[in-house]
Amino acid sequence: MFDMTRRVTVLDTTLRDGAQREGISLSVQDKLRIAQKLDELGVAYIEGGWPGSNPKDIEFFRRIRDLDLRCARIAAFGSTRRAGVAVEEDANVRALLEAGTPTAVIVGKASRMHVTEILGTSLKENLRMIRDTVVYLKAAGQEVLYDAEHFFDGYRLDADYALESLRVAAEAGADCLVLCDTNGGTLPSEVSQIVTIVHQALPSMTLGIHAHNDTGVAVANTLLAVEAGAGHVQGTMNGYGERCGNANLCTVIPNLQIKMGIQALANGDLALLTEASRYISEIANLRPDEHAPYVGRSAFAHKAGLHVNALLKVADSYQHIDPEWVGNEMRVLVSELAGRSNITHKLADMGLQAELSAEEMRHITQRLKELESQGFQFEGAEGSFELLVRRAQSDYQPPFEVLDFLVLVEKRSDNDMLAEATVKARVGQTIMHTAAEGDGPVHALDRAMRKAILPFYPQLDRVQLTDYKVRILDEKAATAALTRVLIDASDGERSWTTVGCSVNIIEASFQALLDSLELPLHRRTS
Repeated sequence: MFDMTRRVTVLDTTLRDGAQREGISLSVQDKLRIAQKLDELGVAYIEGGWPGSNPKDIEFFRRIRDLDLRCARIAAFGSTRRAGVAVEEDANVRALLEAGTPTAVIVGKASRMHVTEILGTSLKENLRMIRDTVVYLKAAGQEVLYDAEHFFDGYRLDADYALESLRVAAEAGADCLVLCDTNGGTLPSEVSQIVTIVHQALPSMTLGIHAHNDTGVAVANTLLAVEAGAGHVQGTMNGYGERCGNANLCTVIPNLQIKMGIQALANGDLALLTEASRYISEIANLRPDEHAPYVGRSAFAHKAGLHVNALLKVADSYQHIDPEWVGNEMRVLVSELAGRSNITHKLADMGLQAELSAEEMRHITQRLKELESQGFQFEGAEGSFELLVRRAQSDYQPPFEVLDFLVLVEKRSDNDMLAEATVKARVGQTIMHTAAEGDGPVHALDRAMRKAILPFYPQLDRVQLTDYKVRILDEKAATAALTRVLIDASDGERSWTTVGCSVNIIEASFQALLDSLELPLHRRTS
């Protein structure tokens, strides 16, 4: 697909640096599953954790040996020996060897301020700590990647000392020198300049970049470091990490391969990237960033009618790449900004075979805009949009009609809450008047409605509500605010989302509920 004449190696540190993000807590099994997915994606290194810091990481390194990894090398992370302690007696260094990984990532200080003020030792002793640790691990047969912590801050403070710390590691046998922007405060122009200087000073060494995102430029810093000569990059999937996160490999990798022609994955195949991104966010129990470049659900979503019209003529008119390259897909949204092209494409995408006349198309577009002006939103409610289309057709026949409904909520003396709903519905010429209790008003309405129509449509017994979301559209209106409700439903084979909107949350819920029951009846008939 791409002519990649240069390669860089990628180290994924989601399992260590990424796990330091607030809100993430990965079990050993979680880490093993993520490692398997990263190996499938094709990263060169997976940094599994710090074996000297906690029992969980020790267990991970023990169990990872049983996984049959295709291309990734597992790396254990640790620090240089402590000041005044012989390297062979340092517990953290011993833990690195006991982890049994082919690669060790060693972090050492490149900033004189951190040496004297944080470690509380001398500048010379810090250099001995770096040298002794690298020599010891290399003698044990490990590949050593040296992470120069706070390198860019240290370079600004004392460039000579920062460079000397790298020279010591190189002379001791380090396989790669990784320049770390640990505080994430360095701007792209500085990164480019400093990496160029280091590359000139140590031309025979492989340089790496480890950027944090505290100024929002970690991806840019990583790419510019590669342009300046770095042959190794470190980051995390989805940009996870402490504070503002790390360089996002879901953006870095496709930029390297697609935009810069530099192979970053072992097999050069990006098609698993979106799947891997979403898989890892699911395991981390974090909602995916839908607007993330390349892998976000909205990365190739198009809303404006003018854009969609152009896309249908020339695919790359409003897309910088083919989304299939990264395993994503183009989506056309329907909204008040939609035009005929949006609706035409959406109908084809949804597999609706009906031919719409020009008048029906105009009616759908106008109705769509009217409803969205009232607070409805169909971008995430494709089930209700499909019904809107079906209702615009001349041969539309509603399978049922609700004549009225009533909901009562009572708090009893025993502190139990009771919700009861009555529904009067017409199916054909038959009027059904039913009542049901539920755990809440929506549950009661669902049960009452099913009582009314299940005798006519027993197939609805398979339809279950799977999610219920409420959004307040005008929080300043307090309890009188307009409310939008989204309901997810499934029949075990297909899933759909419907929407309702009203100042009355019960009415909004019932609108979405009725759509969720009507849609599968039309699909079955079709």
